[in-house]
Amino acid sequence: MQKSTNSDTSLETLNSTRQGTGAVQMRIKNANSHHDRLSQSKSMILTDVGKVTEPISRHRRNHSQHILKDVIPPLEQLMVEKEGYLQKAKIADGGKKLRKNWSTSWIVLSSRKIEFYKESKQQALSNMKTGHKPESVDLCGAHIEWAKEKSSRKNVFQITTVSGNEFLLQSDIDFIILDWFHAIKNAIDRLPKDSSCPSRNLELFKIQRSSSTELLSHYDSDIKEQKPEHRKSLMFRLHHSASDTSDKNRVKSRLKKFITRRPSLKTLQEKGLIKDQIFGSHLHKVCERENSTVPWFVKQCIEAVEKRGLDVDGIYRVSGNLATIQKLRFIVNQEEKLNLDDSQWEDIHVVTGALKMFFRELPEPLFPYSFFERFVEAIKKQDNNTRIEAVKCLVQKLPPPNRDTMKVLFGHLTKIVAKASKNLMSTQSLGIVFGPTLLRAENETGNMAIHMVYQNQIAELMLSEYSKIFSSEED
Repeated sequence: MQKSTNSDTSLETLNSTRQGTGAVQMRIKNANSHHDRLSQSKSMILTDVGKVTEPISRHRRNHSQHILKDVIPPLEQLMVEKEGYLQKAKIADGGKKLRKNWSTSWIVLSSRKIEFYKESKQQALSNMKTGHKPESVDLCGAHIEWAKEKSSRKNVFQITTVSGNEFLLQSDIDFIILDWFHAIKNAIDRLPKDSSCPSRNLELFKIQRSSSTELLSHYDSDIKEQKPEHRKSLMFRLHHSASDTSDKNRVKSRLKKFITRRPSLKTLQEKGLIKDQIFGSHLHKVCERENSTVPWFVKQCIEAVEKRGLDVDGIYRVSGNLATIQKLRFIVNQEEKLNLDDSQWEDIHVVTGALKMFFRELPEPLFPYSFFERFVEAIKKQDNNTRIEAVKCLVQKLPPPNRDTMKVLFGHLTKIVAKASKNLMSTQSLGIVFGPTLLRAENETGNMAIHMVYQNQIAELMLSEYSKIFSSEED
């Protein structure tokens, strides 16, 4: 009996010592007999310094866990510094690149390592009891940096370990990811940078059914028997990864220099390497090259539509084949001879689509930016006659290419409206089609919906009151 009492006293002393150090305690189940309690007490007594007695009876597995924690407490007794949810992707394992696969992880940061759990903290702890081990990252000798080029996501940083493992961590919330970055960086900076930092920890430890002294000797032998070629292979992978990064940076630097040194579009045009095009050029430049006030392409399209498209249902509203329109655009830009009566342009919607594209791609719309607000103010006038006179006055002030092209275009559209019973294109329909194409604000800072209403109303007024607005221009 006295021996049992002494054993219980020793057990209480060891338990109080563990509680002082903050270690996680294992609850010993209550024994059903005096013999069981005596066996458990004996298993925890150290007979010699640094030596542990052989575990006794059925509870060998529990004894092994107690012995392992008694022998190596520093690596397990790590204080949790931060925990929470982040997006995680492992992109390299031992220097070998992996396919990036993002997943949500519960991350626990301690003073020396990071652990990744698939569930929340409570669920993760329950899984730990059933034998599930979290993925762990040793921060000793690790490197952390922002990695914008590694992902299209925002707020991404990378952790690279000495063993060649690479992890990406991310969060959409700025202050959360910044807090994590600084917390991990501070943890890394506090750790030693030399070879004294253990990098393998308990991962090399294999729990066997033997005494604690056998476990310790096995752990030491694993570290000492590491083959030199394995260490060389690891160094090669790390060096190879670093060289890849430097090569990418070198390529980026050269591309940046090339882009900054390349000649401007104006210089290439002056040297004749790039010809001036019809589509995408300013209206006055196109007219200057052609020595006219209305581009020939606009005249050709209008002529083709009036020849074979006035009666077509949905003319200018129905879209043509985009590939064919782009082919027509290419031919016009290359200054090749254009014949819109050719069978490849048989679909009249291709011609109308190309004409709308020409006006849409003007760097400055047919109604110049400087006139947009003035046209809007004119259309806001309540009296119809006052409104017409205001618009007429503005049209007369336009540059000749804009005014003459506007006159030709709206004169053509009045012919479309005249056939509305067949083509079903009313003044309002054409106003909706051409309003946003022909006039728009330079900076869309206001309400775009209100602007669109005014754009349509101005186009409708130009059509319905064409003869009055362009009366002074009539031949």
